[in-house]
This record gives sequence, structure tokens and C-alpha cells, in this order.
Amino acid sequence: MESTYETIKHSEPAPLISVRGSHLEIGRQIGEAVRPAIRHSIESAKMLVQSAEQKLHLTLSGARIQALKYSPFIQERYPQYYDEILGIAQGADVHLEDLLVLNAMEGVTMDALHLTKCTSLAINEECTANQHILIGHNEDWLPDDEADVYVLHVTADDEPPILAMTYGGLLPNIGFNAHGLAQCCDSVYAKDSRLGIPRIIVSRAVLAAQTPGQAIRHMLAPQRAAGYNHLLAHEAGELYNVEVSAHRFAVLNSSEGRVVHTNHYLDDQMRAIEDEPDELIETRVRYARVERLLRKSCGHTVESIQLLLQDHVNYPESICNHAVHYDRPMDRKKTICSLIMDLTAREMHMAWGTPCINQYHTYSLNG
Repeated sequence: MESTYETIKHSEPAPLISVRGSHLEIGRQIGEAVRPAIRHSIESAKMLVQSAEQKLHLTLSGARIQALKYSPFIQERYPQYYDEILGIAQGADVHLEDLLVLNAMEGVTMDALHLTKCTSLAINEECTANQHILIGHNEDWLPDDEADVYVLHVTADDEPPILAMTYGGLLPNIGFNAHGLAQCCDSVYAKDSRLGIPRIIVSRAVLAAQTPGQAIRHMLAPQRAAGYNHLLAHEAGELYNVEVSAHRFAVLNSSEGRVVHTNHYLDDQMRAIEDEPDELIETRVRYARVERLLRKSCGHTVESIQLLLQDHVNYPESICNHAVHYDRPMDRKKTICSLIMDLTAREMHMAWGTPCINQYHTYSLNG
């Protein structure tokens, strides 16, 4: 039995949180500023693990123990981002291991349950009316976490300023920086996951890169734990999909001024190690739909990309994804926010919730 969730219309934009200082100080400021959201996301994660205990063969205490195994890899390669997690735990007054569960989801729930259903795209001056570089992304996740979405403006002492979307206790990983680099992330499901550096941590490091080469080196970090697609855009118009698993990778360049990605591998060698859940049917439908809509025009604008991200073909598992009640809680997902980054203008336009009924609001890196 199934029925659609009530779609929420937000009367205000998602909160903007500005933080600066050392990575530990940044974490503490985030923890203090969005303490209720962080605690709520931890409770949602606990409920998810408990509801899927039989499939995961993992209890809540086991999930915490498993997440702690990722700590040495984070501390060795990216101690600054371990400090951010530690600071968030201190600022929100929550247990460190609970935040590690959130930021090492591939070792706890996500890869086993195939929960994330996101859509990403980027177009350069060949496809835009004003020669701006535009990046679009719909973040599809559990409806319970929609309330925890916020935008971060981060100025670290040793890194370029970044503007990013995140939610709950997750480190920022979808956004852009002052060097003109933008990133979106899409889950993919390889069979070779292992203990290592969680993909959220790798993605956080990408946002600190100064060049596309530096960004890709982070994506290919030794001892990475699991698969991801990093859609990377640079202000000069360079566009990439960097598909990774724990052991393999493929760097795919743009074609005709655009790149698109959903939740399946595009590269043939990467497909060879892909898990094949039923969800890979609908991710291919979304991919084909985005490709077709982008090809219809050579003069895209922020407004035309907004319309694309509101598309309902293949509803409810459409680009604008609408949650459905199934018998199992882990089968739920919806678009919890939609964003368009104008990398040339250093702006992010974001709709909190499903973009078909929620207004896009503008956030500026320079403002």
C-alpha cells in the first residue's frame, strides 16, 4: 500500500549560517547555531538503523562501533575535518560517535539500503544565454530530514571561503568556493566498499581545492571508503563527472557544454563493479530526462534550470522527487531541497523542499 506524503510549502528561505575561524571553532559554531537540527538528524539516523536492523544485521550500538572504525582514516588524511566533526559534537552537545555515523553513512546504512536518489547537472558558456557557468542539483533524501536543511557560509583560516548546502550534522559537501570550483555529489553503489576515508569527508576536502586538478586528487584519495560521483565545475567552463569506488575511478569530460549525473555509473568499467538494485531503473529515467531537457535549448538561464528541476515526468520518482509511503520506512525519499549555483556570479539559488511549490531564494558568497 502506498500514498504520497504531504508536500511542505516553506514560508521562509532555509537558514543561512555564517562561521569563521579554525576548523574546530567552525565546527563549534555550527553545532551551537543548528543544535536542534543536528540532534533531530541523529534521531532520524537512529530510527533508520533500527527500522532496517534485520536487513543491515546491525544494531544501533553496532552502528556506532562501526562508524568509529573510520576515525583513524579521517585523522590521518584530513585531521582538519575530524576537528570540524569534533567541534560540531561539542557545540551541539552530542556524542562524537553519533556524528560519525552520519558522516560515514556508507559503512552503516546508505550503501546497503540504496537510499539517496539525487540529480545533478552542469552547463558552461556553450549552453547558457549569458555565458555563465550553471550547476543544478536536487537533493533527494528522507522526508524527516527536510526540516534540518540549511546553507553554510564558511571562512576557514587556511581555506578559501565556501557557500554550501547541508543538513543536520553532515559536513558541507555540495557547494562552491571563492576559487570558482563547484561540486555536486551523487550516490552510486559499487561492490568494493571498505573501511577508509568516508566520501563525505573527501567531498568536504574538494570544496577547499584551488584548481580542478587539486579537486580531482582529493576525489581519488588513497584509502577512500566507497563510491560516489563528484560532478565538478570550474569558472573557466571545465566540467567533469568523476566516478569513484573504493578501488577504481573514471574521469569523464563534458560533452557539448554539459554534464549530467544521477545514481548509476556511466563509465563501462565502473559499471562492472556496480550493485544492481531495482532503483537503477528510475535513475536511468531521470538521467535521460535531464539530458533531453538540456538539449532542447542552447540558451539556458537560472530560470530554465529551475523549470527542469521541477519536472514531474515519471512522477513520483521524477526529477522533482515526491516521497511515497511504502510498507518499509527505508523506502521513503523525496527532494528535500533544490539548488542552482551560478558560479560566475558566485550565487546559489535554493528552494527548500520540493521546487515545484517552493520558491528559490538567493544566497551570495560575496554578500
